[in-house]
Amino acid sequence: MIGRINGTLLEKNPPALLVSVQGVGYEVDVPMSTFYGLPAVGKAIELHTHFVVREDAQLLFGFASKLERSLFRALLKVNGVGAKVALSILSGMTAEEFFSCIAQKDAVALTRVPGIGKKTAERLVVEMQDKVDALAGGSVQAGLPVDNQSSPRSQASDALTTLGYKPAEVKRLLDKTAVDGQSVEEMIRGALRSVSG
Repeated sequence: MIGRINGTLLEKNPPALLVSVQGVGYEVDVPMSTFYGLPAVGKAIELHTHFVVREDAQLLFGFASKLERSLFRALLKVNGVGAKVALSILSGMTAEEFFSCIAQKDAVALTRVPGIGKKTAERLVVEMQDKVDALAGGSVQAGLPVDNQSSPRSQASDALTTLGYKPAEVKRLLDKTAVDGQSVEEMIRGALRSVSG
């Protein structure tokens, strides 16, 4: 099990990162809550990680805090929730907002996350009730600008598509919320706020 990596951030293409650790480049998928807090390319980075081995792939997921990783692991135990949906949840809301949804039994708010239908949202509310108290109490980092070779809008579009939104929905959200001069994170945040608001 790879529980933590500490190295140099080589690339950021939301939601994927490339992190160099002693000459080895690790591809790591992170939720947007972690992506917002990343340093600039070339800077040191430390991530709490969760390693998944499947027949067809070996996947490494990274998180800014142990709380995010613990919530991700708890979500994977819920029937019908895989890694992609768990990442979408952590990208669409903070851990604290998720805990609030569970505490208030607000399944409707959960259905705004791509990949979560009514039945899955209701299952999350029921199955996560007893886990919220044990998990609650951490914090999620805030965001910093990103630099990359493609346009911020293109990167934001790719990230939202990866999170499960359909291309037409992504275009509609960005047309509605994105403004010239915004960073990738600002565009993604605006689109996600528009969905959840």
